[in-house]
Amino acid sequence: MAKTAKTAETAKTAETFSGFSKEFFQFFSELSANNERPWFQDNKARYRAEVLGPMSSFIEAIAPRLAKVSPHYVADPRPNGRSIFRIYRDMRFAKGGKPYKEHAACHFRHEAGKDAHAPGFYVHLEPDQVLFGGGIWKPPSPELRKIREAIAADPAAWKRVVGNARLKAVFGGVSGDGLTRPPRGFDAEHPCIEDIKRNTFFVMRRAKPRLARSAGFVDEVDQAFRAAKPLMRFLSRAVDAPF
Repeated sequence: MAKTAKTAETAKTAETFSGFSKEFFQFFSELSANNERPWFQDNKARYRAEVLGPMSSFIEAIAPRLAKVSPHYVADPRPNGRSIFRIYRDMRFAKGGKPYKEHAACHFRHEAGKDAHAPGFYVHLEPDQVLFGGGIWKPPSPELRKIREAIAADPAAWKRVVGNARLKAVFGGVSGDGLTRPPRGFDAEHPCIEDIKRNTFFVMRRAKPRLARSAGFVDEVDQAFRAAKPLMRFLSRAVDAPF
């Protein structure tokens, strides 16, 4: 009985997300042309209703799917939870710039991670494109070294990740910025040296916003997260996090 009730509740939650509306993307188009505090204050109610509400509904819908990919990644639908990125820019590093981000995004990071630099799955929505996938963005030096050492110690395992047919079909391969020279302590002739030089590792699918405007977007993101499993499993284990 409990299992049946849980299944019904999951289905009900998924039904609450019907896609991101035209108004969702229109909000960011208007924000781009009026990226200043007075405009945002005047439109804060719109932001809550047209952006935060749908983002929370999407996260509620993807949460049970994500749990099947890995139970160790957190999907928190609360507007002020840890999954939805704040719209406010950190003006300490952007003095004189625009105070608000012109896109919405959510990051489902590992339960052991404290910030956006932990391994995680990611969804990004803006008027011209949507992106979704997973990886790790500029991890701290100790974690980055662990990843590099994991690749160097088991190149066969890493080659199975980057050569995974489904991963390549969905994302085109593993990407990420890196150094121009091998990091200190690593063999310049290592067969995976180009990947060892990376300081960011991710797979990302890029699509048109119309894909996100239907309830089927949950299925598309779910399939992408599943395709990213080889990379996410490798990264998680490399930084001593369960997958």
